[in-house]
Amino acid sequence: MKYLVFSDIHGNLPALEKVLASEKVDGYLNLGDVVNYAPWSNECVEIVNDLSNCLNILGNHETYFIENKCEVKHPLVQLFFRKCISDFKNQPVISTYKNKIEVKGFNCTHTLNNQYVFHDSELIIDNHTIIGHSHQQYSREINGFILINPGSIGQNRKYINVANYAIWNTETNTFDLRHLTFDVDLVIKEMKIREYPQECIDYYKNKKRLNA
Repeated sequence: MKYLVFSDIHGNLPALEKVLASEKVDGYLNLGDVVNYAPWSNECVEIVNDLSNCLNILGNHETYFIENKCEVKHPLVQLFFRKCISDFKNQPVISTYKNKIEVKGFNCTHTLNNQYVFHDSELIIDNHTIIGHSHQQYSREINGFILINPGSIGQNRKYINVANYAIWNTETNTFDLRHLTFDVDLVIKEMKIREYPQECIDYYKNKKRLNA
């Protein structure tokens, strides 16, 4: 069986649509943070909800949207949150997401110990694990256990026009870490149409891009 493993869409519809159109799989593993930042939180939640055989994990931003409170105090994050939640209507859908799911011997959760886990973070794990949250794509082995992060589909912190994800073949227990580029100007255009604060638009506009 092949799963498309993804995380941190963050309302980025063009990136999500391109990834889904590029891969033919048997199922999907959503590691959370479908919402916030880019303009299409509702649309992305609805598309993910309609995927056949999709396992959904709760991210911290889903929790913010359910509780109507963002714990991150950074002014830019607060600007994004207030804008994105203002017309969000899919709280009942994201409320069904699970904190943790076990799949084929892997613990699947948004992150570990509510921390950003990077490719060089020091930690101990006691099972094969798949996480998101850090927006950083990697495959590691720790104490004989595999740790996978597919990266972010919608908000790559290195190149803003790159979507990261993974293909998991459960028969061979292998992970293929993949990426593709998308048109981030579509995101910026929609943000202007929806009258996002200029600081939010500038975040996407000024980030480094990968030349496809």
